[in-house]
Amino acid sequence: MELKSFWLQTADPYTPNPPLTGEARADVAIIGGGFTGLSAALHLKEAEPGLQVAVLEQAYIGYGASGRNAGFAMTLFGLTLSLTALRFGRQAAAEAHRYMEQAVDYVGEIIARYSIACDYERPGFLRVATSPAYVRRIREEIELAHRLGLTGIEWLDARTVREQVNSPRYLGAWWEPRCALLHPLRYVRGLKRAAEGLGVHIYEHTPVQAIERGPGGFRLRTPQGILRAEKLVFAANAYSHRLPFIRRKQVPAFTYIVVTEPLSPERLAPIGWRNRQGIEDARNLVHYYRLTPDNRLLMGGGDVGVPFGSRMDLDENERIFRELEAYIPEVFPSLKGVRIEYRWGGPVSVTVDMAPALGYVGDRRAVYALGCIGHGVALTTMNGQIVRDLILERRTSLTELFFVNRRVIPWPPEPLRFAIGHLIRGYMRLEDRILDRGPASP
Repeated sequence: MELKSFWLQTADPYTPNPPLTGEARADVAIIGGGFTGLSAALHLKEAEPGLQVAVLEQAYIGYGASGRNAGFAMTLFGLTLSLTALRFGRQAAAEAHRYMEQAVDYVGEIIARYSIACDYERPGFLRVATSPAYVRRIREEIELAHRLGLTGIEWLDARTVREQVNSPRYLGAWWEPRCALLHPLRYVRGLKRAAEGLGVHIYEHTPVQAIERGPGGFRLRTPQGILRAEKLVFAANAYSHRLPFIRRKQVPAFTYIVVTEPLSPERLAPIGWRNRQGIEDARNLVHYYRLTPDNRLLMGGGDVGVPFGSRMDLDENERIFRELEAYIPEVFPSLKGVRIEYRWGGPVSVTVDMAPALGYVGDRRAVYALGCIGHGVALTTMNGQIVRDLILERRTSLTELFFVNRRVIPWPPEPLRFAIGHLIRGYMRLEDRILDRGPASP
């Protein structure tokens, strides 16, 4: 990752904080220095400036998904609107979408409040249909959104979407103006600076090796020190299966990204894309893509990697990298032969029912947040406010949301977990292959 991530190569030079050494105390300890953990820390200190808050990050800020994602702040909650409605009911699906609308707006507010320089732009979002079957899928999703009373989402026919972004594969698209793009590593480091400015203590290269829970709080053992805290936040997301108390609430799945050389005006001209929208297709294993600030094409998604046990070393997958590279000229023929300059992968947090979850672990002294399903930039920033309210034991409109303190279906232990993960992945791949050719009519 250090050598191949575009975000790492284009961020400012960075020196991680020293690890925790010796013994320290905090009112609240947070395990995980990504979007979730830093947003939680920031909001706790905003609410209670006298609170002692400490963040423990196993590597460095932005090492996990927060520094490796595509930089989309979007309204998608879980996998799809229809799946959320099927699992939790229509009212919950509408509630989830409205929450995510607030979340997208809130990312912009946080960036403005703390003057975070992260190449923020708000060009909107296209979910494109690349076969007749996907036309039907997207139009059904839009009809559901409208039946739920959701606004700001509309269908664009093939001619209209190709006037915006020209691809011979585009047969129409979901258009939604609420989508922002940013440089995720600069954003997460900006959250770090904001949190430290309020007095949060952040320790990097400080993995938590053991957690003891006693009447007086928690004792967290790290390689060089011990942190004692009255309350604890589990904010490790895709790494949560390595932590006690929550290890079966989610599993990691690895998604992959390639980034091209900068595209010349001549190469971009046949595509258009003047408004720089973020784009996804309608597959189960979606492709997601965008332009970077220097007009490279970032192409991610497709197949995923499923690790066994506690393994987290699936950052590279040559087959999936090649598939992503081959998909670029399928979508944009003018980019045939374009040079690929960056390739990397990273883990996302997946619950059994493909929806986020937050809540207490046991009593009210410990809180967890996980299950971003690959759409966590806006979600995790907003979730920091929920974590704040749970830790401070406040009953608010946020803590009453349906996905807070919900029952999370546990993943089974290994090797069954690995087998089920591959079965789900295999089904999704098979359906994508069928629908990519799709005889279904709109």
